[in-house]
Amino acid sequence: MTTTTTTTALVLHGAKDLRLESRPISPPTGSEVQVAIRATGLCGSDLHYYNHGRNGDFVVREPMCLGHESSGTVTALGPDVTTLQVGDRVALEVGLPCRKCTLCRTGRYNICPDMKFRSSAKLFPHLDGTLMELTNHPADLCHKLPANVSYAGGALVEPLAVCLHAIRRSHPPTPAEVELATAQGDQTAALIFGAGAIGLLLAAALAASQPFTSIVVADIDPARLEIANSLNLGLKTHLLPKGGDKANPPPAPDAPAAEHTAYAMQNAQRTAAALKEAYGLASGFARVYECTGVPACVQAGIYAASPGAVLVQIGMGNPIQTLPVSAAALREVDIIGTFRYDGHAYPAAIELMASGKLEYVEKQVVTHRVKLEDGSRAFALAGKGVDETGRPVVKVVIES
Repeated sequence: MTTTTTTTALVLHGAKDLRLESRPISPPTGSEVQVAIRATGLCGSDLHYYNHGRNGDFVVREPMCLGHESSGTVTALGPDVTTLQVGDRVALEVGLPCRKCTLCRTGRYNICPDMKFRSSAKLFPHLDGTLMELTNHPADLCHKLPANVSYAGGALVEPLAVCLHAIRRSHPPTPAEVELATAQGDQTAALIFGAGAIGLLLAAALAASQPFTSIVVADIDPARLEIANSLNLGLKTHLLPKGGDKANPPPAPDAPAAEHTAYAMQNAQRTAAALKEAYGLASGFARVYECTGVPACVQAGIYAASPGAVLVQIGMGNPIQTLPVSAAALREVDIIGTFRYDGHAYPAAIELMASGKLEYVEKQVVTHRVKLEDGSRAFALAGKGVDETGRPVVKVVIES
């Protein structure tokens, strides 16, 4: 006999309309497990849905639970589950691929055309996220957490997986390539635009694997750069001018589009030149990781890249941007797209979290913790740069 119980869920009904509700939940079936969610990190996509009732083209058309950066404890098993036990602590990988197409079968399930991603309004009916006390999920997408990884650390596995996938996509230089460049008097440096949660976790992952002679993190917020410096990872930080170069003001709003384009390119060249000069990189950066999606950063990243370098586009910004494509093509700068993570990333992220190399990073990145019943405050806080005490807000984790 199937017994349905209830779970408390934080449900979005529209822009800035979050409600705590009781929802029915059935026992797990087949290869599912039931998980008591303990920690969920708030992501930029969650904030878009909360603030605007949509994320790009995906509009909330019915009540939906947000949240996809989650960890918890297994509380019940479906009859076909053999790999997990009640009491196991797990991180949830919340993309549900078709498992049948060529992309899925070759390990690139993240771009499966039939992907169902929890907390996304792409499909209708929507697929609920994990901001609830109990949820059912496929057992093979629930990854065991080692004892030394906290629930908050388990919630960071998802964004860390994003970072590790981006690093894999960038094909970091090998030790032999770094040695050759060093022998020629060149640095093999990485540049990260954006010191938010993704940028900081990315910097920590790069520092842990040590494929670069130096790592530079650039941002317009000095408080976030202070956090980057506090990680004790040997990072270099660069404060970008907020609002552009004050000595070279932009054209009037009603100026011809060509003038605005020319100004944007010149401003990007100035930013890139300042970055290269500040760190003694005449040729530029071997890898650029763009985590903001801001057009000015993407443009500057292309100019800051060295000949033959790679720029990885991680941040989601304006869907259509003006870019100096010739500056990339003529120097064979590869512009690589990256989307979420593939099937290799979660185990690697958990292994890195368990190594202890990111223990201090977790404490600095998870800046605020809020209970599920106070979810509206969590979303309002996550949308601010600082809290009421002036402390920077990087990652807000909702706990239950």
